[in-house]
Amino acid sequence: MRVFVNPGHDPAVDSGAINSDYGVREADVAKQAGALLELDLKQAGYEVQLLQSDDLDAVVTAANNWPADIFVSLHCNASPNHNARGTETLYYSGLGRVLGEAVQKNILAKVATIDCGCKERQGLYVLRRTVMPAILVELAFIDNNDDLEILKNELPAFAGAIAAGIDEYFKQVAYDRR
Repeated sequence: MRVFVNPGHDPAVDSGAINSDYGVREADVAKQAGALLELDLKQAGYEVQLLQSDDLDAVVTAANNWPADIFVSLHCNASPNHNARGTETLYYSGLGRVLGEAVQKNILAKVATIDCGCKERQGLYVLRRTVMPAILVELAFIDNNDDLEILKNELPAFAGAIAAGIDEYFKQVAYDRR
């Protein structure tokens, strides 16, 4: 199975959200998370393609042309008041929801984070324009110092949980198609 991993924001172009207390950038955390996820998935026998770019047309085209079986975008959330915390997984399609629910469940089982849910999000370009089931994982709120600690200490656990959720999804979909 082929998994396209898209760490959000190109560090050379757009840092994404920033923790102003510590200067930690979303693009850097997403890049680290993407590398860890890629390693976990390859060790589990998946084919993986990874692209971190702010050119969303290029990201979608690469995923669609490969062609990937699923698409996973990794991001960090931010909130104006810096008090919000937790992890949420966003999807667009029915199978995206199945994938998102499996990933969210595994993250909650392996990482001490707050459940912000698995939510349909129709306005996200990479979810709408990819032709395969797609999710966008908001790992944690980078601008909240408590969530930043979780990101710093638990990034390998996040990657492992996402990989486990992907594995669960493929097993479920294969079972459902019999």
